[in-house]
Amino acid sequence: MEYLDFELPIKDLEEQLTKCQILGEESNIDVTDSCQQLEQKLIETKKEIYKNLTAWQRVQLSRHPNRPYTLDYIQALCGDTFLELFGDRNFKDDKAMIGGMGKINDQSFMFIGQQKGYNTKSRQYRNFGMANPEGYRKALRLMKMAEKFNIPVITLVDTPGAYPGLEAEERGQGEAIARNILEMSRLKVPIITIIIGEGASGGALGIGVGDRVFMLENTWYSVISPESCSSILWRSWEFKEQAADALKLTAIDMKKNNLIDDIIPEPVGGAHFDRESTFKTVQEYIINSLADIQKLSTTDMITQRMDKYSRMGEFKE
Repeated sequence: MEYLDFELPIKDLEEQLTKCQILGEESNIDVTDSCQQLEQKLIETKKEIYKNLTAWQRVQLSRHPNRPYTLDYIQALCGDTFLELFGDRNFKDDKAMIGGMGKINDQSFMFIGQQKGYNTKSRQYRNFGMANPEGYRKALRLMKMAEKFNIPVITLVDTPGAYPGLEAEERGQGEAIARNILEMSRLKVPIITIIIGEGASGGALGIGVGDRVFMLENTWYSVISPESCSSILWRSWEFKEQAADALKLTAIDMKKNNLIDDIIPEPVGGAHFDRESTFKTVQEYIINSLADIQKLSTTDMITQRMDKYSRMGEFKE
């Protein structure tokens, strides 16, 4: 397990507890009381640290290398029923954007999401979760397929942004994202969007329009990353913590500003500390949300979706 800088007190206590347990196993010394005291102190320390997280610390948790990615969620939710589909039928297949059909219980879904890598080689293969235009066009092709067969869509957002390379711009990165936003706003099947990690800029918005939009507790959603914001405003990345606070990018901020529908709670320490619990909670939100959306007619569903986004950004002088 890797630890972030603010998690080092937890690491120290866990190491002490492990040494205490080993001592008890390898000797005749009774260390039960000491171990219990360390366990209690560990629980209290975790609660104290994780209940007072800053915006920047939540950004760090959203990027934790042990955090589950899109394919982890799909595997946990669908098992062997998931069938990945490839290509945008125009240029090529984008490995940063994955999609396919799978079942939760007996309900079929079209899953679409950005996928990051687990090590250096797979991160390069997945382009660090940054999709090219063909990735967004593949996503749109799969959404249209889902619409044709009346299958609900689930999008899992986890990206530091759309790929900003010259080739991506030449192939129409901005148009591809804008096209997805337009088409998703009027798609005739339910769309459930979940931010499972980073939700940065147009890269997230390209698959981020939904009837229900949820954020896991330790994720972020913003027009720009704290580092990039800091480099623009202060000409340095050193002010990323202040930028994170100013951007109001946490799930709590998003819910307060009515930009998302709800926050999905995570286990103490983050989704990576108890993956099974996280997957179960996400599944419950998906099933309950779909049941609510399916009560609406197609016309009412699309109207409510469009009204929801039309209300965003309103203000009074």
